[in-house]
Amino acid sequence: MACIALKVDVDTLRGTREGVPRLVETFERAAVRATFLFSLGPDHTGWALRRAFRPGFLSKVSRTSVVRHYGVRSLLYGVLLPAPDIGRRGVDAIRLAHRAGQECGIHAWDHVDWQDNVRRRDEAWTRAHMQRAFDRFVEAVGEKPSTHGSAGWQMNSAAFRQIDDWNLAYASDGRGGGPYRPVVEGQCLHHVQIPTTLPTMDELIGLDGVDEGNVADALLARTTADEDQVFTLHAELEGGHLAPALVALIRGWRAQGHVLGSLADVHARLDREALPRLVPGWSSVPGRSGQLIVAA
Repeated sequence: MACIALKVDVDTLRGTREGVPRLVETFERAAVRATFLFSLGPDHTGWALRRAFRPGFLSKVSRTSVVRHYGVRSLLYGVLLPAPDIGRRGVDAIRLAHRAGQECGIHAWDHVDWQDNVRRRDEAWTRAHMQRAFDRFVEAVGEKPSTHGSAGWQMNSAAFRQIDDWNLAYASDGRGGGPYRPVVEGQCLHHVQIPTTLPTMDELIGLDGVDEGNVADALLARTTADEDQVFTLHAELEGGHLAPALVALIRGWRAQGHVLGSLADVHARLDREALPRLVPGWSSVPGRSGQLIVAA
């Protein structure tokens, strides 16, 4: 049977405080252990409005009802309202997921700052950003994270090396067709990258007749083969208005005979030495604006 890892990106304070508890409850009812990746510093969601001039951004916003999913208040953080500290104000939800036995790891310190800038930042900026997130995670739950999944599938060479320096066995920082060992600046790193293999719900909704009512069917059509997959969901979406679609998806995957789990579950099935060595590069993904890390 194939294993489908459920990877939850938590981007905002609202997603942390409202979406995470709902998803924890959903997964407990379904007896699923997923992977939660937390943003742990300031919520600068309002800064994302600067992406309005990026090709494809306005099209995506119009398709996926950003205001409905994220809320007006979140869209003002860092612009007209101070940026709240997610790791402090959302710590109860982070601890809830950890106590519930869900796998927990790092998404970012400042989600928007990382997503918009890491590609061109130097090693000092990158490592400082990552270490602040690491330290805040330890402060919140009392142990180090088991994994890392970058905000917006954005990385640089120093970020990949930091994963090794933390001695993490695996991470999920990009998109691709399956697990691999990353080769960075000619060196094969120790950790395994387990990329997101399936499109996200917000990448599908609004295209080719897909809407909130049939997006689960659109994803199920992509998982008929006996292949391990990684599906990324967002606390702000599937922990909110897209919750019914997530429930339908979980039922559908089980009906297809798949096992649902975490990144740890997929990693446990791998033969590390048999994995391909691939160079992470940059490419576009249908339904999402800008370029993302994609293994080639």
